[in-house]
Amino acid sequence: MQKNEYTNLILGIGQLLEEGRRRALQSVNSIIVQTYWEIGRKIVEFEQKGEEKAEYGSRLLKDLSADLQQKHGKGFSKSNIYLMRIFYLTYPKFQTVSGKLSWSHYVELLAVCNDLERAFYEKQCLQERWGVRDLRRQIDSGMFYRLSASKKHGGLLQLSEKGQVIRNPQDIVKDPYVLEFLDLPSSHSEKELEDRIIINLQMFLLELGKGFSFVARQFRMEIGRKQFYADLVFYNKNLRCYVLIDLKISSSHADIGQM
Repeated sequence: MQKNEYTNLILGIGQLLEEGRRRALQSVNSIIVQTYWEIGRKIVEFEQKGEEKAEYGSRLLKDLSADLQQKHGKGFSKSNIYLMRIFYLTYPKFQTVSGKLSWSHYVELLAVCNDLERAFYEKQCLQERWGVRDLRRQIDSGMFYRLSASKKHGGLLQLSEKGQVIRNPQDIVKDPYVLEFLDLPSSHSEKELEDRIIINLQMFLLELGKGFSFVARQFRMEIGRKQFYADLVFYNKNLRCYVLIDLKISSSHADIGQM
């Protein structure tokens, strides 16, 4: 048996195991989401008792929480049961619920009151495969409103239905970028800014937008026998071009010509 063949066998088995675990986890998440939706439906139907709009009392949730925790253990706090109820009211048709998102994703989405905004973040989660932490950060940083700032109502509707659609280079750029995750002191140098970006590269790529991959830092270029350095270089697969970033901490653009 050749060593390369055996190594490939080990790698192949490892890949199958990882894929199986991923699919199993996704299946479990999907079942949990469906179960919580069904619980929410039963609560709402009990409240309404055949009436489309019935008043909701908090005592029911309190009693349910106490009884369910006694019989089925933790996980049925009053706040969790409330979320299950709101989950059903927000998504009355189960066909509109994605089996690819976890219950934790939906907990974050349910905190978004605006229907268009919530639909946008849901689309982005599916398209960009955001984790819960990524979703929470983008909601907190107001990504939807930053992208929609220059759009009319039709543009807002498109954002909610399709997520971020890249049609021209301007669609790539957010205004402004929110980089609070870098945790920089109020007074910092351009070198410190660059270092923090590299350390938090995954979060920075997420903030940049769709299709970016990191290429290099302090990249030397020779143009007309003159040497220039780009602080950061990225490649965007949607635009099919390189994106050069020159980091500045001041509002002065006296040296913009070198770019």
